[in-house]
Amino acid sequence: MTPARCPSVVRPLFTLIAAACAAGPAFALDMSKGEGVLDIIAWPGYIERGETDKAYDWVTGFEQATGCEVRVKTAATSDEMVSLMAKGGYDLVTASGDASLRLIYGKRVQPIDPSLIPNWDKVDPRLKDAPWHTVAGQHYGTPYQWGPNVLMYSTAVFKEAPTSWAVLFEPQTLPDGKPNQGRVQAYDGAIYLADAALYLKHAKPELGIQDPYELTEPQYQAVLDLVRKQHPLIHRYWHDYNVQMSDFKNEGVVASGSWPFQVNTLLAENQAIASTIPVEGATGWADTTMLHAEAAHPVCAYKWLNWSLEPKVQGDVAAWFGSVPSVPAACTASSLLGEGGCQTNGYDNFDKIAFWKTPQAKCEQGTCVPYSRWVQDYIAIMGGR
Repeated sequence: MTPARCPSVVRPLFTLIAAACAAGPAFALDMSKGEGVLDIIAWPGYIERGETDKAYDWVTGFEQATGCEVRVKTAATSDEMVSLMAKGGYDLVTASGDASLRLIYGKRVQPIDPSLIPNWDKVDPRLKDAPWHTVAGQHYGTPYQWGPNVLMYSTAVFKEAPTSWAVLFEPQTLPDGKPNQGRVQAYDGAIYLADAALYLKHAKPELGIQDPYELTEPQYQAVLDLVRKQHPLIHRYWHDYNVQMSDFKNEGVVASGSWPFQVNTLLAENQAIASTIPVEGATGWADTTMLHAEAAHPVCAYKWLNWSLEPKVQGDVAAWFGSVPSVPAACTASSLLGEGGCQTNGYDNFDKIAFWKTPQAKCEQGTCVPYSRWVQDYIAIMGGR
C-alpha cells in the first residue's frame, strides 16, 4: 500500500495489520491468536469487570474467551483522550465525536476492516456511517454507546423539571426563593460552547444559528458573551464525575449539565436527583471505539471491537452507564437493561440530539470558527477573562 493510495494512515511497525484503505488490507491479519494484552483508553464506567458491582462485568468473559488481558486507562475529557493517544502506548480509545475527527486527521487512528468484525452487521443503521467516524467512505472505528448531555437537577429545589437551559445561563431566582448564583455548574471542556450555542439558537433566533458546532464569527462572539456572563453563576467547571456527584450531595449544587451515569449513580444512592432534556434540546455524544495507528496488539483489539458489539455486552453497558446501545438487538438481550430500558435511556430521542463533533474552519456557511479557537477562548473564560 503506497502512501499516495492511503494518505491518512500512519503505518504501524509490526508485520500483521488490518487496514481499511480503499484498495483493501495491506496484510492479512491472523485472528486465530491474540497478543495476550489489550490497552484501552475509556470514559469512566465504560469498561467494567465487576469490581464496583459483580453484576456488571463484560471484561472477564472476554479475557477468558480470547486470552487478551484488558488494561484500562480512564480519561475525563475528550482533550485528555486526544493527548493520551498522541503519546501512544494504547490500542483502542472510546472517543466521542468531538475527538474522533481530530484523531483521524491527526493520523492517531487507522481505518478498520469491518470484514474482521462479524458483529458489524448488528450496528444501528443510524450510526454505521456516522460522519464523526466515517471519512471518505472509510470507517475509523465501531460505534459503542450514545446518549444526551442531560440537565441534572435537585428535586428538593425543583418540584417540577426545569424547562430551559436558562437555569444555567441566566441569573434567576430558583423555586426555593434563592438565586442560582454559585449553585449551578458548567462542563470543563471547550465543547461546552456548543451547549451555549444550542441555547442561543432558541433564545435568540435572530443570530441564525443552525448547527451549534458551526458558528460564524458573529454567532461565536454571541456565544462567548453568554458564557462570560455565565461565569459569575458557576460553582465549578466540572470534569470529574465523582467530584460533580459530591458537589450535588455536599456543596449545594442544584443544577448542571451532566451524563446519565451520574444521574443513575445518585439515584441508586437515594439522592433527591432527576434529569430532563429542556425545550431547546440537548447536545450529546456518540462514542466510537477507535484503533490506534500504531496499535501494538491489533488482534486483541479486533477481538474487542467485535466483543463490544455483542448484544448482551451492549445492553449491560447501557444499563450501567445510562446510555443507549449502538446495537438495537441489545434492547432485548440484557436482563440488566430490562424491558423498556432502551426507551428509558432515550433510544427514540436520536433526532433531538446535537451530537458532539469537532468544529472545523470549513463549514456549510463557508467559514466558521475552528476548535482551536474554542479551546483558547474557553480556557480564558473559565479563568475569569
